[in-house]
Amino acid sequence: MPSPRLPLRLIFLGALALGAALLLGLLVATLNSLLDFYQHVAAMPLWLRLPLIVVLACAFGTVGWLLWRLARPTRKSSPIATTPVSRADIDTRIDHLRERRVETAALEAELSELDRRRLSGDVYVALFGEISTGKSSLIRALAPEAEPMIDVRGGTTRQVAHHRGRLPDGRELILADVPGSGEVDGIVHEQLARDEALRAHAVIYLAATDLTRAQHSELAWLAGFRKPIVLALNKADQYDETDRAAVLQKFEHQYGAMVRAIVPISAGGSERYERTLPDGRRERVERERTPAIGMLVNALAQTTAAGHDGLEPGREAGLLAEVGRRGDELARATAARESTETVAKYTRRAIVGAMAAVAPGSDILIQGALGTALVRELARIHGVPVRELDVEALLSRVGLTVRNTTALVLAIVGNAMKAFPGLGTLGGGMLHAVAYGLVFDSLGHALAETLAERATLDAADVATRVQALLAAPARERLERVARLALDAARSSADP
Repeated sequence: MPSPRLPLRLIFLGALALGAALLLGLLVATLNSLLDFYQHVAAMPLWLRLPLIVVLACAFGTVGWLLWRLARPTRKSSPIATTPVSRADIDTRIDHLRERRVETAALEAELSELDRRRLSGDVYVALFGEISTGKSSLIRALAPEAEPMIDVRGGTTRQVAHHRGRLPDGRELILADVPGSGEVDGIVHEQLARDEALRAHAVIYLAATDLTRAQHSELAWLAGFRKPIVLALNKADQYDETDRAAVLQKFEHQYGAMVRAIVPISAGGSERYERTLPDGRRERVERERTPAIGMLVNALAQTTAAGHDGLEPGREAGLLAEVGRRGDELARATAARESTETVAKYTRRAIVGAMAAVAPGSDILIQGALGTALVRELARIHGVPVRELDVEALLSRVGLTVRNTTALVLAIVGNAMKAFPGLGTLGGGMLHAVAYGLVFDSLGHALAETLAERATLDAADVATRVQALLAAPARERLERVARLALDAARSSADP
């Protein structure tokens, strides 16, 4: 009985043969075309042939360059943008924050510590890593007089502790034992560790095994500040020679470009085990492991060879970049808060103005002094300069968007007002006032978002955002605007 698979094989072989024939035919046709082209070029006079050859060479070169650009691997940029900033620039930013009544004590304290360490002349080295990787044991090995608390539970370092150690050449280092990532109170302690790592001149990143994704991110974050890093594989004595070499080779491949050196160590510390006595009883024994940190000490000596004066500029640049980033975050948060307050203020004014109108129309327009004032105040909050023509163009464009959605806005507001006793019975004037308030609320929030994200008065972007906000207003926004209208109605009704 013939196999049912035979027809499929024949079809596949036939298709393969047909494809090969087509490819061969295409190749022959291409060769014939090239030969014909060559014969035509050879028959041309020299004065015409040479320019044509130059043009073709340039064309092929351009195509080849474009293909190379597309095919080459892209370089991974640093995860942290460390654009150099000056101390004067940071001081100016903090002054501006103070003028806006922003709490800047934490930023000022960081700058004070920066100055203190610069004047001390000491070289600071932070021990960074996850819990239970042996940081406290390594501190004791590097600074024998130090007495950090060591606990087999892990995560016992709850604050930054400084210990003075000495290198074989006599130079002193200030060693910072920081909380490990992954502790019980993770967020607070990890921030302490990161802050201290930035304050240090160099970092020892301690790992007890292959790095996790979180550890990789930490290491990349430190490298983004161009911080001199020594990556140390602790408990290397617990690996056999083959496994230890494999881990170190993997470290070199993945992290060699991020760090100054990669070394295997044994930080020592205590270990607990059970042993069987001659009479058959079992007992728990705790003993100290002998540290083996010679390669780390040599790497640390090389990494800090430039001394305080040589390492200080890099430390200061990284720390100022982080202080600047935090200051910018405070500025953005302050701008967002002030924008929200400003939008609410002008929305209420729009509602009150609409309610006071003698004959409110059904066409809701953004125009006049109120809209101009809203745009100018939001632009001032976000530090974006605007011209009168820009404001007029923006209001004109948004006004067109509003006119096209007037019926929809009035319908949405009409339905929303039914949920508020007392609003629905106040007639068309109240409907118009709430709709007008919703338009101002949409304009304000759309403009604030555009200014925050683009730092420019982009009329097209604002109009798009306004249209989206008006087409599907969130219930929270509708309720907020309706309550403003109700409060305004009650205030006007009071004698």
